[in-house]
Amino acid sequence: MYYLNGKPLRIGKAFTYMDITYPGNWLQQSTPEARAEINITWVNDPVRADDRFYWNGDVNMPKELEDRAEVDENGNPIYVQVLDDTQDPPVMVDSSEQLVTPGLKTTWKKQVKHTAGTMLAETDWMVTRKYERNVDIPADVVTKRAAIIAECERLEAAITAAADIDAFIAVVQDQRWQD
Repeated sequence: MYYLNGKPLRIGKAFTYMDITYPGNWLQQSTPEARAEINITWVNDPVRADDRFYWNGDVNMPKELEDRAEVDENGNPIYVQVLDDTQDPPVMVDSSEQLVTPGLKTTWKKQVKHTAGTMLAETDWMVTRKYERNVDIPADVVTKRAAIIAECERLEAAITAAADIDAFIAVVQDQRWQD
């Protein structure tokens, strides 16, 4: 974005500087030298961090990798609420299960399992057929299913082993699912 003395200039909109009004197309038509003469600078928009891994696209606010047991402001556990309909009127009460917010590792391991399950589902009927009627599964299908399972296991182990957000992102970006 173009800036004039720290204030943004919108392309296609006229602006005034030092009692001179510049037309809306001036920024597009002017040379870099002409813009520099009146102190117009270009600043690239900041690159937004990936929202899958960072809160609000802010690289300084990574999401939690590990699950977090929730506590109140005094450090006391927060429990999952359940409906107690033995009271009139029914009320929400604490259960014995502490509230846990899943971290990225838990969320992504579920996603990896879902992806593997979806890919395996295409040939599950062959496994059922083998079990029920002893009809052989084609060798290429056996190989493909083994590769899917191996990739799922590799990713789960790598996700679990990721020590920080950068290592975690590297794992997620290195998925090698076979078509």
